[in-house]
Amino acid sequence: MDLAKYLFLATVLGLLCSNGDCKLLDKCSSDGDCGSGLYCFSCAEDFSGSRCVRSTVTNQFKLVNDSLPFNKYAFLTTHNAYAIDGEPSHTGVPRITFTNQEDNITQQLNNGVRGLMLDTYDFDGDVWLCHSFKGQCHDYTAFEPAIDTLREIEAFLSANPSEIVTLILEDYVEAPNGLTKVFTEAGLMKYWFPVTSMPQNGQDWPLVSDMVSKNQRLLVFTSIKSKQDSEGIAYQWNYMVENQYGDGGMNAGSCSNRAESSVLNDMTKSLVLVNYFKSIPIKLTTCVQNSQDLINMLQTCYGSAGNRWANFVAVDYYKRSDGGGTFQAVDTLNGKLLCGCDDVHACEPGSTSGACTSPPA
Repeated sequence: MDLAKYLFLATVLGLLCSNGDCKLLDKCSSDGDCGSGLYCFSCAEDFSGSRCVRSTVTNQFKLVNDSLPFNKYAFLTTHNAYAIDGEPSHTGVPRITFTNQEDNITQQLNNGVRGLMLDTYDFDGDVWLCHSFKGQCHDYTAFEPAIDTLREIEAFLSANPSEIVTLILEDYVEAPNGLTKVFTEAGLMKYWFPVTSMPQNGQDWPLVSDMVSKNQRLLVFTSIKSKQDSEGIAYQWNYMVENQYGDGGMNAGSCSNRAESSVLNDMTKSLVLVNYFKSIPIKLTTCVQNSQDLINMLQTCYGSAGNRWANFVAVDYYKRSDGGGTFQAVDTLNGKLLCGCDDVHACEPGSTSGACTSPPA
């Protein structure tokens, strides 16, 4: 190696951190270079090479408190959480459909995801999770039996007795009590938050601390209205407003409700869900979408929802970003909700990390 090349290489290596010392946006060569809560990622749309970006959510309950109503907090939510890259076929037929996530359900939950969007179908005599069309699951659009995912959720709730998980079901199950049966088999009914305790007419939800003490730590919403009476599963749009999903929900400066939801500023619904993902998921561009563009949309939807910050923010490929990504977006939401600041860390008791310029919503 000639001297010029040696000096260049030495200079480059000297600029690189390693062995877990790398901080947010430092250059890296592997996940092991990055500090806690970070991983090594390349967002070609925004920076060259690989840098350490965030991989986990800040736990607002542990950092600040769990003594407020459930609707006073924000939660990272994965769109089509079950549609995972590399999930092997469970039908023996190659799968022909889109994927929306890269981590399995357990990894998503361990990284701080607390809302999971699942599409439930009747298939093969059971309830399956499928990314399909026209209300029918096929062997080439099926991902796995719902019981497999639900058992992962049960294991997480069992191992983390202070955490709450919300499931939002795009529901095509027509079998009588089909969902009740699979939730029971998965051992999840002991965590069930009852419809009778859900607030009406825009009132606050119970305190998170009370939900935890009663072990009512699983909220389940269905898109089928009749199941609220027949199975005790909450009809989503009785309690929640939601913006347009897909490309229609990604127009800068505009935030309108999806067809099934009432208008976003309907104050009789206590929960606000903001979707921000493409109609057809594209991995390479998701890292930019999940960054400042996402935060901009959350600010737009705040105004559209009657000056209410989102409680759930639903995204594809949740770990892809150009830095803080979806995790920083949720930190921003919790900062706004809990103390009117731009970051939840400023709400920590005794924090001097930044001044609050507005009261919490």
